[in-house]
Amino acid sequence: MCGRYATTTDPGRLAVELDAIDETEIPGDSGARGSASVAGEDADTRRDDRRPGVNYNVAPTTQILTVVDRHTHEHPDDTPSRRIRRMRWGLIPHWTKAAEPGIPVKGRPLFNARADKAATLPSFRDAVKYRRCLVPMDGWYEWLVEPDPSGPGKGKKPRVVKHPYFMSHPDGSRLYMAGLWSVWKDRSLDDPEPLLSCTILTTDAIGDLTRIHDRMPLPMPPERWGAWLDPDHPAPADLLEPPSEELVAEIAARPVSPLVNSVKNNGPELLASPGDAAEQTTLL
Repeated sequence: MCGRYATTTDPGRLAVELDAIDETEIPGDSGARGSASVAGEDADTRRDDRRPGVNYNVAPTTQILTVVDRHTHEHPDDTPSRRIRRMRWGLIPHWTKAAEPGIPVKGRPLFNARADKAATLPSFRDAVKYRRCLVPMDGWYEWLVEPDPSGPGKGKKPRVVKHPYFMSHPDGSRLYMAGLWSVWKDRSLDDPEPLLSCTILTTDAIGDLTRIHDRMPLPMPPERWGAWLDPDHPAPADLLEPPSEELVAEIAARPVSPLVNSVKNNGPELLASPGDAAEQTTLL
């Protein structure tokens, strides 16, 4: 699964790198709506605001950067353009009912979708056909669960300890994960504001990553972006299959600071090794 990740890019730089249109600041764009209006949370409390878009502890319901290919409304027959958009991480199906005007019913955030089942599930199957995206990230976190060395507890369940790991390219290059997105509107309103939301596809872990967790986000290599983002055709079935061992071999897992365990913590210190993090805490 993928329930937490880190990103150090901003929409302007991403747009330049991908020759894309930055739509994150469009007036009235649903990306400008904070997740507090959807999930009762303030995503800004988890952001590192030293640079726009930087977040070392991205969690579900946060507004995140995504990459899509879309036609313009004025010219629906033109060539699709690559665009950078903000979306709520946690897909809201278009058929979701409204809890109150302009706000969907709360539920468990659909922040992950199994790549092998998404095409058949009501929450995701429409998005698999025509609303696919990329989610850029520096890397993602996962927790290795081991028996507690202090021994079992008094309850029925054995005690365990969880060690956070960060999966990324050793050279720091960016990862792009396959995602799905949706547009939700409160149809009871005369002029409903669209709310964009997304989910990250997951697949079976490959190679050395299996020692950390049995699932992982589905990486999408650049040579397959065109087919994946194509807004006019369903995704080829092979794009939903597990990645090649060669592709995953470029991703390394390393232990990081337990500070990442709390979404209240946010900063580059989260990526420090456990020993370095403990030393920093002692010095502070």
